[in-house]
Amino acid sequence: MTKILLTLLFALMLCPCTGCSDSDNVATGSAGAGAAASDMVVYEANPRIFATDKAFAAITNDLDRIKSLGTTVLWLMPVNEPGVERSIGSPYCIKDYLALNQRYGTEDDLKKLVSTAHSKGMKVIIDWVANHTSWDNKWISEHPDWYTHDDDGNIISPAGQPWTDVADLNYDNSDMRRAMTDAMKHWVTAVGIDGFRCDYAEGVPDDYWMSAINELRGVRPDLIMLAEGGKAGLTDCGFNMVYGWDFQARLKELYSGKATVADLYATDSQEWQGMSAGTTRLRYSTNHDQASEQSPVVSYGGKRGAMSAFVLATMSGGVPLIYSSQEAAYAEPLNFFTYKPVDMNADKDFTDEMKKIISAYKNTVTIRGGALKTFQTGKVAALCRKNGSQKLLVVVNPTNTEQKIKTPIEFNALTMTDLVKGGSIRLEAQLTLEPYEYLILLKQ
Repeated sequence: MTKILLTLLFALMLCPCTGCSDSDNVATGSAGAGAAASDMVVYEANPRIFATDKAFAAITNDLDRIKSLGTTVLWLMPVNEPGVERSIGSPYCIKDYLALNQRYGTEDDLKKLVSTAHSKGMKVIIDWVANHTSWDNKWISEHPDWYTHDDDGNIISPAGQPWTDVADLNYDNSDMRRAMTDAMKHWVTAVGIDGFRCDYAEGVPDDYWMSAINELRGVRPDLIMLAEGGKAGLTDCGFNMVYGWDFQARLKELYSGKATVADLYATDSQEWQGMSAGTTRLRYSTNHDQASEQSPVVSYGGKRGAMSAFVLATMSGGVPLIYSSQEAAYAEPLNFFTYKPVDMNADKDFTDEMKKIISAYKNTVTIRGGALKTFQTGKVAALCRKNGSQKLLVVVNPTNTEQKIKTPIEFNALTMTDLVKGGSIRLEAQLTLEPYEYLILLKQ
């Protein structure tokens, strides 16, 4: 299957929309031009915070709640059997690509999870670790030439990384490449998964991804491929989505006072440069790596800050991510190396508000296909998209102080629908926003 056909298939899946004009002279520029607008929402499920044992069953039983958040794609963090030798507990240390972590459940349990998710209208992707294996993976003893060696002939860990618990794979070896692709294909054909989130995708040669993705899509043409990597060139290899690393880093700096709104606009624009047509970015305010270090509630100045940062990540462009526990406003770090069940229903008000934000995202898909227009409003982020007579305005105060801003002239005196709070609001010449307040407004 050609790359052009694959791109067209994904563009259709994401429902691309029409553009908007950029005539207002207060605009600072546009971002996301050419990216496919979407109603896709990814939910990253860390099995270790769903249950200490039988996590597949626990996630299956929780699918209605996960679906209610607006989820369309369920991403399962690594499900494979983890290594023991030199282990530090990481699920990204794979002992056997064809076996499951027995604490999570059996292959039948995973099949039930996938089929149940499908019955509820969700797709399922699994984490795939192609750069390295555990030290007790049978490939080390059976095929040592499948690994990278130092000058003394010793197998080494990935160069430039602190990951001493894993051994680096050698992609110069064609037999190893064949085995890796066959292992990926197993989970597509035997379990029915809908794609992969590929860990450290930039640590694997581009030509491998191009070949493997092309072969996998020969089996499943609509396969979703998400790369953990910020390089736009990964979309040329067949990945549908790549990470928004830089956007999230700048977002945290914005909330800590180390970056400006203009810096965030510039980073957003830069991330779309070089992306293949019909592909997109994964946008998030937290994920498993970030939450291991610090809860979003702490990173963004409290619950209100965490919520407003989620709005910026969700509404700026790309596909939004919810990391399991984020919806519960969990305030402590969650080291994904450990098993620590979390009550996902701990903060109903916070969860319900996130649902409304996701609903606003989904209900504006026909507008979000246009180029993003941004406005210079001091410390407040103001984003606009248009489609014909429809206008979408997103305003976010990322500070812990009240902010007064001049309403962008084309919105002055407009009456718009508040997509989160409900009702309508008439915009005056000046807007006053409380600390971390946000507005998502629509003019039909």
